[in-house]
Amino acid sequence: MRKLTYFIACSIDGFIGDPSGDATAMHSFVDEEVFGFLKAEYPETLPSHVRRATGIDDLPNQKFDTIVQGRRSYDLALEIDVTSPYAHLREYVASRTLGESPDPHVEIIADDLVGKVRELKAEDGHLGIYLCGGSRIAGELIDEIDELVVKTYPVVLGTGMPMFGSGSAAGEFTLGEVRTFKNGATVRAYSRNR
Repeated sequence: MRKLTYFIACSIDGFIGDPSGDATAMHSFVDEEVFGFLKAEYPETLPSHVRRATGIDDLPNQKFDTIVQGRRSYDLALEIDVTSPYAHLREYVASRTLGESPDPHVEIIADDLVGKVRELKAEDGHLGIYLCGGSRIAGELIDEIDELVVKTYPVVLGTGMPMFGSGSAAGEFTLGEVRTFKNGATVRAYSRNR
């Protein structure tokens, strides 16, 4: 069975963005060292337009071949006229309000998000599914998440959008690899205890 991995950036106090979801306060911590780590270990988590701009568009997917993201995450791409932000992956956007997809490469999941993710997890293949943001959908999918990869940046937001939307069920995870960076950022990987 394929794994669903919630790969997310957050502040020290556990917010993935300000109350509106804006995460620009954390972008400055993606320096050369952090970018080098992402490029080497998780190249598919970098949007296609970033991969092209940095000359790494030809890097193969290492961990994921599919992405599921929330509407707010997808809207960030639409705001810069990018309709397929992860063209190197199969793209799904969870949205009850978007209606028709603005791109033939992007499939909208309007109903039964959990059922669709279970269907994706049951597919053959050794690469997993990247859950990219969306506090609400992370909360909705908490029972389906097999791994967490948490990039924590050394900033306190004080308030904002939590990693998991309210009403999320509790789940236990085991800490695996931890990577620290000179700028104070850390990346921690956790596996679900089942």
